[in-house]
Amino acid sequence: MVDALPQDITRLLRLWNAGNAEALEGLTPLVYRELHRLAVRYMGRERPNHTLQATGLVNEVFVRLIDWQNVQWQNRSHFFGVSAQVMRRILVDYARSRLYAKRGGKARPVSLDEVPPLDNNLTDLLAVDMALSRLAALDPRTAQVVELRYFGGLSVEETAEVLKVSSITVIRNWNLAKVWLLRELYGEQKA
Repeated sequence: MVDALPQDITRLLRLWNAGNAEALEGLTPLVYRELHRLAVRYMGRERPNHTLQATGLVNEVFVRLIDWQNVQWQNRSHFFGVSAQVMRRILVDYARSRLYAKRGGKARPVSLDEVPPLDNNLTDLLAVDMALSRLAALDPRTAQVVELRYFGGLSVEETAEVLKVSSITVIRNWNLAKVWLLRELYGEQKA
């Protein structure tokens, strides 16, 4: 089957918004396939023995998104931008629950100073999430760029479309975010 064009997904999202159940039936295989590609790409950055698989991640994202009643999907990029946020939340919640279980139910906050260099473990994901939350407090759009590009796998152009800014602005925010996150995660000496 040929991949759907972005405008096909946008058209089906709008029909679904209008209450057309058949649109959801047509939309489901298209967005599921794209969400799976995003999850595979993201999970490829995780440690090899990660117990959460791409299919499980995309199923959870899909189930959560399907239940959203009051979202007015604007277009394909908006849908996948929101999907990136949901994917991030699922992965962070998963990491927290795994750390909590590893510590025998005795979870404790992890400061950014305690986090070792990123090597795809649960603490690292939580550290990135904490740093990204701090960035969001200082510069929400730059944090959204990271979320959409890193967690959502969106291109510069797709991110620009979701945020309604230019591609140059996305690139500038992306570069700023990388430097800021490196400084937060590794300290001044490596940034």
